[in-house]
Amino acid sequence: MKTVFSPVQLTHDPKMEISDGKLKPAVEIPSRAEMVRSEILARKIGPLWTPQDFGRAPLERVHTGEYLDFLESFWSRWTGAGRQGEAFPFVWPVRQLRAAPTPSHIDGLLGRFSFDAGTPLGEHTWAAATASANSALTAARFLREGDRSAFALCRPPGHHAAADYFGGYCFLNNAAIAAQWLRDQGTARVAILDVDYHHGNGTQAIFYERADVMFLSIHADPKEEYPYFLGHADETGEKAGKGFTHNWPLPPGTDWTRYSEALEEACRWLTVYSPDVLIVSLGLDTYENDPISQFRFVPEDFLRLGARLARLGKPTLFVMEGGYAVDALGSNCVNVLEGFLGG
Repeated sequence: MKTVFSPVQLTHDPKMEISDGKLKPAVEIPSRAEMVRSEILARKIGPLWTPQDFGRAPLERVHTGEYLDFLESFWSRWTGAGRQGEAFPFVWPVRQLRAAPTPSHIDGLLGRFSFDAGTPLGEHTWAAATASANSALTAARFLREGDRSAFALCRPPGHHAAADYFGGYCFLNNAAIAAQWLRDQGTARVAILDVDYHHGNGTQAIFYERADVMFLSIHADPKEEYPYFLGHADETGEKAGKGFTHNWPLPPGTDWTRYSEALEEACRWLTVYSPDVLIVSLGLDTYENDPISQFRFVPEDFLRLGARLARLGKPTLFVMEGGYAVDALGSNCVNVLEGFLGG
């Protein structure tokens, strides 16, 4: 299985984040990707590829031009306003506040294009995020060229980013960008299965009214966990997309036995939908020792997950999302890939 990764993805290097009402050391850090890359090489899963630069056009098929302009120009605006260091938003256009017209002030822009205060932007965020998206696109290209599977070692992750906002450590929605590119290249039906501990709210929002990309997510109940405001079982799509979104919110403490029941339901939907390509938003934060999550996967469960996905018999693109137990991240990630290849 080919793995795609660019060292540019390491340049986004946040030092702090806001979580639990406090300023804390960041958990979405470059060593996450470095640990996975090292394990890929050590266990000889397959060759490591540098991504192709696809330019901005595939990004514009998923994200608004105004949002991309903001991300691309952010650092010059930030420093031009006399600011230094990492940037955090602190005000948002919720409820009776207006998102349009778009503010011109940097703090207004940060609030307009974000949905949380825990995702800092820095000097190299745009470069790292676009390199991450190019990794997903290059891996998708391998599937179009006939590979049965590929792994996009995406970092920063993507599934919380929607068409015009960032959050949850995510800036560009790598899985959605790859799915849209596959559709534009002639792939008729694409499915995205999100197995991250946190709901992929951005991916759901992007495809919620569409029938050509099915979205399925198994995650912690949003009544108890981030992102709190999306990911409930009654969210099943709208308009043409009615019935093409499926969510399985699970309680804290969920282990493989309970999780696998939801996974079987998701696999039944995938069997019925029969996508030409399956994209797996591969979060590894279901691990029992993840510092910000509360599921109870043990390392062997990641092998089981990969093996079950292999039984679907579909060309499969793995796109890395979350997972913050850095020391175990590489092993857990490669367990999924080995389980898939052996399954």
